[in-house]
Amino acid sequence: MRTIKINYEFMKWHKLAVYISVFLIIISLLSIFFKGFNYGVDFKGGTLIEISFNKDAPIDEIRDFLEENNYSKSSVQYFGSKSEILIRMPNILSTNESNLSNDLIENLKNKFDFSLKRVEYVGAQVGEELRDQGILAALIALILIMIYIALRFEYRFSVGAILALIHDVLLIMGLFSITQIEFNLSVFAAILAVIGYSLNDTIVVFDRIRENFKAAIIENTNTVSLINESISQTLSRTLITSLTTILVLISLILFGGEILFGFSFALLIGVIIGTYSSIYIASSTLLLLNISAKDVTIEVDEEKP
Repeated sequence: MRTIKINYEFMKWHKLAVYISVFLIIISLLSIFFKGFNYGVDFKGGTLIEISFNKDAPIDEIRDFLEENNYSKSSVQYFGSKSEILIRMPNILSTNESNLSNDLIENLKNKFDFSLKRVEYVGAQVGEELRDQGILAALIALILIMIYIALRFEYRFSVGAILALIHDVLLIMGLFSITQIEFNLSVFAAILAVIGYSLNDTIVVFDRIRENFKAAIIENTNTVSLINESISQTLSRTLITSLTTILVLISLILFGGEILFGFSFALLIGVIIGTYSSIYIASSTLLLLNISAKDVTIEVDEEKP
């Protein structure tokens, strides 16, 4: 049986890819610092009320009603369809804060005919704690990942993996900042899942590069050709995994409803960006750090069985 070998010159474009990524990261950081996020109730705190009507919801009348009854700071929007309404109430420091949602629902029922689907309340302090603990969890995960890869491969591999993960996270967060899609706990969970997905893809590529480095000294293969060959060897696995995951995520976006939209969207973008970063960011970092077959082979030979 004849084996067909396909070897794409991925690293031919690695400098251009790095420039594009740096540009996108700068845009993302500017948007995050100056525009910020559209935090959900999970992080910002407040009360979220979802109500459903049998026909098109009278959204303008509801807005006027809230304005007339001193709920002017609340926001009203369609949720999934024109028959469902989502009302967001900010935290108000008062003695009857816990009763605000009940009072509002009772007042609305006196004027409108609807069914209550859910009510969520998160205090401001709890929202801040969730945000801070989430950031801390992500930082701890990145540190542990760097230590693991440095011990498993070589320290330059860990630098490449961490840069690829930071690249993925910043671009996803930047996209949420630019589009102002609600950023809540489910989106943050999706970002953590993207870290795991992207890391797994990067380790597969790195493992193939390391194995090919073992024979590189004998065959006198240069680093660029070896990395191109390694990525080509793992390309089919990467594309099959990514495409099947993308198909599932597209289905969730189309049929999962508004509640799952942020989670599914973050994962979809993360899978695409993670696949790209495993090829161009992580591998390009190895070239920028001047890694060679000799470096990795010495590291491998010193390992004890």
